[in-house]
Amino acid sequence: MPCRLRSLCLILPLALCMASAAMAQDTAAPSAAAADAAVPGSGDAWIDRQLLDIDRYAARYPDSFLDEVARYAQLPRGYAEALLRERRWPPRDIYFACFLAKAAGLPYREVVRARASAGPDASWADVANALQVEPGSLTYRALRHAIVASYDHWDRPIALDALLRRQLGDRAQRDQAATQ
Repeated sequence: MPCRLRSLCLILPLALCMASAAMAQDTAAPSAAAADAAVPGSGDAWIDRQLLDIDRYAARYPDSFLDEVARYAQLPRGYAEALLRERRWPPRDIYFACFLAKAAGLPYREVVRARASAGPDASWADVANALQVEPGSLTYRALRHAIVASYDHWDRPIALDALLRRQLGDRAQRDQAATQ
């Protein structure tokens, strides 16, 4: 009898460990799928990284985020709040829509409607292409510059790629250019 009890004491913790590992694997798969679904899909990897960070910033500083899109993209604050709170748009989508509209010279409502019409499975690159805006175009360049400017307004660090470093310089150079 003590031998059986000893075997049970050894087998039970082993079984629990195996069950925990199996459960951990089951929960890892949906979170990986959720991470893939979170990629904005702008067609520009640098923009996608910044948009995901804008989500984090807006979660912590929603008023500053709303002020930014209202002031610099001329999106009425009430409209931005409605997209954020009532329609449950992620901040990255609001940011991309309004600054894409500004850079392309389109009404912001046209870009919002195009995004809504495209459906949840469409990427921002698909929406932009439908609006005759291609990743890599001058419109995307203006959008990249707007993102850098927003980070500067928020006094938030940003890693520039080589092209943006050549175009805009480092933070000190951008600050100096802004004062001239």
